[in-house]
Amino acid sequence: MNGLISYEELPEWVPGRLLSASDGLGWKHVASRSYHYDGQDVIVPAMRDFMLVGYQAGTTPMGRRFEGRWTHDTLGPGAASLLTRAQQASWNWHEPIDVTHIYLSGDLVAEVASEVMDCSVSKVTLNDVLRADDPVMTAAIRAIAQETQVHGLGGPLYVDAMARGLVVHLLRRYASIRLPTARPSSALSPREKRLILDYIDAELAMPLDLKGMAEALGLTPCLFAKRFRQSFGKPPYAFVTARRLERAKQLLATTDLPVKAVAADCGFTDQAHLTRMFSTAFGVTPAAFRRRAAP
Repeated sequence: MNGLISYEELPEWVPGRLLSASDGLGWKHVASRSYHYDGQDVIVPAMRDFMLVGYQAGTTPMGRRFEGRWTHDTLGPGAASLLTRAQQASWNWHEPIDVTHIYLSGDLVAEVASEVMDCSVSKVTLNDVLRADDPVMTAAIRAIAQETQVHGLGGPLYVDAMARGLVVHLLRRYASIRLPTARPSSALSPREKRLILDYIDAELAMPLDLKGMAEALGLTPCLFAKRFRQSFGKPPYAFVTARRLERAKQLLATTDLPVKAVAADCGFTDQAHLTRMFSTAFGVTPAAFRRRAAP
């Protein structure tokens, strides 16, 4: 077939009973679906997204052919598989299993790789791994999948943060990265610095992502991240976090807003998130800081 299939189309080639899904939850560049599968012998066309498979219940011998080579292993709870994008693969197994799929867009992986490498990354290829005994990967799969059931406060922001951390882990252990020819870059102009500071301060209570900040200056995320770091001495996410913490200090010291409201006004997921970040940065909880700041 021509083109790459989406994860929504996957059941046409790998039929199973859907157990849970992130459909309709407002997630961007990451999705989750869990399935019950009986034994099958299938060909999975090249997919648009990277896919991680976490095995939740049932144990089965598994065979997979990728780029003409078969690999075999026994897979069950605690194991994971990793499929790179844009590659056809054959699968066969015989026993019933419950699995969770996490789908990561190519744009997200390239964007995170660009920020990690501090340069524009043109292509990322993840190793195709039938069995990975990787607690970090399986914990991230589980945490992201749980959000399809919990629907907690700040769910899309939480999932975005989890997915980005997962991508960094995958880049460290399973990635091949292609870099373009190096080009000279410059810091942001004084006008661009004023614009981005005004944008960050105005949107601080909202989910701020690299793409949105870059679009505010008419730049690509990769170029923006590099020029921002050169201008402010730290990556955009670290800068935004520091800005949120400083606003939280100001509100705690000068207003009677509940700590929960301060957390929301400063863009933290919830009060616990603010408390954790505030304590790490300043060595004191928000409540203790407020008591000390009181006249």
